[in-house]
Amino acid sequence: MKAELGFYEFFAGGGMARVGLSPSWHCRFANDIDPKKAATYVRNWGDDELVVRNVAELLPDDLPGEATLSWASFPCQDLSLAGNGAGLQGSRSGTFWSFWALMKGLRHQGRAPALLVIENVCGTLTSHQGQDFATLAAAIAGEGYCLGALVIDAVRFLPQSRPRLFIVAASESIRISADIVRDGPDPKWHTSALIAAHAKLRGIAREKWVWWNLPTPTKPVRRFSELAEDDPQGIIWHTRAETQRLLEMMSPINRRKVREAQRSGERIFGTLYKRTRRDSDGRRQQRAEVRFDEVAGCLRTPAGGSSRQFVVIVEGRRIRSRLLSPREAARLMGLPDDYTLPENYNEAYHIAGDGLAVPLIRHLSEHLLEPLAQDHCARRDREAA
Repeated sequence: MKAELGFYEFFAGGGMARVGLSPSWHCRFANDIDPKKAATYVRNWGDDELVVRNVAELLPDDLPGEATLSWASFPCQDLSLAGNGAGLQGSRSGTFWSFWALMKGLRHQGRAPALLVIENVCGTLTSHQGQDFATLAAAIAGEGYCLGALVIDAVRFLPQSRPRLFIVAASESIRISADIVRDGPDPKWHTSALIAAHAKLRGIAREKWVWWNLPTPTKPVRRFSELAEDDPQGIIWHTRAETQRLLEMMSPINRRKVREAQRSGERIFGTLYKRTRRDSDGRRQQRAEVRFDEVAGCLRTPAGGSSRQFVVIVEGRRIRSRLLSPREAARLMGLPDDYTLPENYNEAYHIAGDGLAVPLIRHLSEHLLEPLAQDHCARRDREAA
């Protein structure tokens, strides 16, 4: 019989780590500072475990009991390639250190989680020429953990291009079985940027590094058109004039994609983002970029109009467009249709765009986290006997 696996969930958002880790895991504590995200968390999970407070204000005694895993998807704004470059010293991404102070406090009390997962954007690897990643790795290794990292793209599980970095750390007391580690990097999970970041590690971070091994997912990935709503809720279709404006914003390459979709004579689904590009004279202008490969672009939070993704449907000469619906955004993250979204469009889109790809988390849990956790629980039970 498997032992109950408890976890703490920091920067919890709408609780997508909780969705992905279930049913083997039990949430003991969740935290977020955003009251709107917290409201969505409560709608879906209740408020028994959730504490809505700045992580910097939490103390180790605020965290109940012991947990096998601590999950932290701390803010990415200062580490993102589109961000301000502040890195781990920034006011948003720097909240990692408040989380880390809690982990150190738990270790001092003798109840440090056996496993850690730190999730963020891939810009973490290159922020400050790799120094931020090296600092993270050294901090984790210095508290008695072996660690490794994987870059996992949600497109392996869902019709959305969304690569993310996952740092997985295991207590030195855990016996790591040979089938979940490799002698060297695997190009499926260890990108050139990750390998380059690893090469810059020194001292204890390099000594305690492991190359985690994951099996290749085999379940077929659904197409975007299979997730799209026939009668989308929460949005309206564009007028002909609005659709025409999107078409006029396209470069010749993107217009050619539309014409090719029209020539197919089939009903073709596409997704579109507005992006700022430089023209041949170096001037910045807004462009509409479309794709018809049945894969959506990476969901982002709706900080502005350009961050919202559009749906384009081509049926011969007829072209229709609209915003991606909240439920479609949720489906692109792997959330079930019974997951309750906020009624407000921006809030619903924010929950999805700021979240985790659920089947990706499940794959990571089943093939890496649970084998590590079960070894930890078995050793703990032997010591208690």
